[in-house]
Amino acid sequence: MKPLRALAASLFVATAALAAVPAQAQVGPTAAEAARYQGLHAAAQAGDAARIASLASAGADLNARDGHGRTPLQVATFAKQRGAIEALAKAGAKLDLLEHDRYDAVTIASVANDEETLRLLLSLGASAKQVTSRYDGTALIAAAHLGHAGVVKQLIAAGAPLDHVNNLHWTAVIESIVLGDGGARHQATLKALIDAKANLQLADREGRTPLQLARSRGYAEMVKMLEAAAR
Repeated sequence: MKPLRALAASLFVATAALAAVPAQAQVGPTAAEAARYQGLHAAAQAGDAARIASLASAGADLNARDGHGRTPLQVATFAKQRGAIEALAKAGAKLDLLEHDRYDAVTIASVANDEETLRLLLSLGASAKQVTSRYDGTALIAAAHLGHAGVVKQLIAAGAPLDHVNNLHWTAVIESIVLGDGGARHQATLKALIDAKANLQLADREGRTPLQLARSRGYAEMVKMLEAAAR
C-alpha cells in the first residue's frame, strides 16, 4: 500500500503543479476578439490615448467589460499599451478590477514579465496586494512560479504579501522551487524572497519546508541559499 500511496501523492503534486500554471488560466484577447472591439476596448487595444480621452469625456463606461470580463485597462495591459493605461487611469478607470478568471492588471503584467507596464501600473496606484486567480494567489506567487525575478523585486518593493498561502497551500517561496527548474532565474527569484525576509519555514500541504523541497529536487544552489538563510 505504501508505494501506491506514494504514487498517488506524486500524481497529486504533479496535477496541482500543472493546474497552477497562470498562463493556462490567464487569457488575453484573441485576434478575433480584438477585431470585434468597439469604443474604449478598441481604443485600449490600439493604444489610442486621444480616443480614450474623447470617449471618457463623452461619458463612456471606463470599466466596461468584454465577454471575458476584461476592462479596457486590462486589455491595454495585455497589449502593453502603456499610453492607453495612462489615459484610462487619468480619466478615472479603476486599476484593481478582476476579470472572469480573477486576474487584475498587476498580475497580467507580472505573468507576462512586462516590467515596464508593471512599473507604470504601480506608479499609478495599482495594488500589489490583491488576492487573484482561481488559486487564491497573488501576483507575487505567479511571478515567483515563472522565475520573473525583476517582477518579483518590484512587487516586493510595492508591499506584496510575502507569505501569502494559496489554495494549493503554496507560498511564493515554495512555488519558486516546486514549479521552477532550479536554474538561474528561479534562483534569483528565491534570493529576492530570502533577502526580503520571506518566511522560509512555511510548509506545503504535506508538511515539507522549502529546504526539504529543494533537496528532494536536487536543486543544489537553492539548498545552499536556504541553508545559509537558516544560519
